[in-house]
Amino acid sequence: MSVIEELSTLRDETLAAIVAAENTTELDKVRVAVLGKSGTLTGYLRSMGQLPKEERAVVGKTVNETRAIVEGALEERKAALASAELMASMEAAAVDVTLPGRAQQMGTRHLINKIADEMCDFFAGLGYSVISGPEVETDWYNFTALNAPADHPSRSMQDTFYVKDRSGETSAVKGESDVLLRTQTSGCQVHAMENQEPPIYVIAPGKVYRRDVADPSHLPQFTQMEGLVVDKGITFGDLKGTLDLFCKQMFGEERKTRFRAHYFPFTEPSAEADVSCGICHGEGCRMCKGTGWLEILGCGMVDPNVLRMSGIDPEVYSGFAFGVGVERVACLKYNVPDLRMLIEGDMRFLRQF
Repeated sequence: MSVIEELSTLRDETLAAIVAAENTTELDKVRVAVLGKSGTLTGYLRSMGQLPKEERAVVGKTVNETRAIVEGALEERKAALASAELMASMEAAAVDVTLPGRAQQMGTRHLINKIADEMCDFFAGLGYSVISGPEVETDWYNFTALNAPADHPSRSMQDTFYVKDRSGETSAVKGESDVLLRTQTSGCQVHAMENQEPPIYVIAPGKVYRRDVADPSHLPQFTQMEGLVVDKGITFGDLKGTLDLFCKQMFGEERKTRFRAHYFPFTEPSAEADVSCGICHGEGCRMCKGTGWLEILGCGMVDPNVLRMSGIDPEVYSGFAFGVGVERVACLKYNVPDLRMLIEGDMRFLRQF
């Protein structure tokens, strides 16, 4: 077989291999085998010197024509394979635009924050100012300035988180002035009485901490809102009217309130305020333990000693104070049986509000 015939056969076989290549990898192998440094067609060029002079021109021309044909076929097949791969990729990633979209779910405020805002809005409408204070307080602002004697149970290490000093000991052990996580936002009221001249109408929402084991009605950390009024001529009737209006605003106009005598070291007289059960409407059920009433908050007239220790003359001014747990209001408003459900982060529960 002559060289020209061999080149013709090589061309036909190469073109067939190019057409048979199913991807660019196989196509590149064909290119290297024929046109590479050690390729078949390159070998013919290197052996040109061994041919008779009269055949060199014809063989050289045939080799160049074969190379041009092979290179053209390679480029054409490469473009076809690239187009096919692109179409396959597009089909694999295709999106059916006729399907309904996945809407981003809008978030809402947490129920605790929502109720706290509602309570703040109510008292702001009555002319109260919203104040805040440090969550790490001293014994003076958390207990002493609120007329809590040294032996009061609320000072006990069983109820309060005390902050350790650098020596690793709590000042409660040493009997010195303590630093603690506030057990109530009443300290904000003391700050307000020290920094403002009466009349004072303030509410103090914020986190408080107590050494309680979490159960359906207790949490070691919860949100409390305390209110304070100091002005001339304030009576227990003002307190009752304010809190009755508050309960009706939060729970409904049909709800009733009652006040039971109680003891708090910073108020005298003191009372526990109850609201009528919204499930049985006062008839008695499991929610209210058969009494028809649900405890909602503690309140009372500010003790003269508390006013006096804050630099306010109790002969001229009087006032009332109250404290309510935001989580408790949320549970009573929406009949939630367990306070822990508010802080567990279960979205199935939280999305209801």
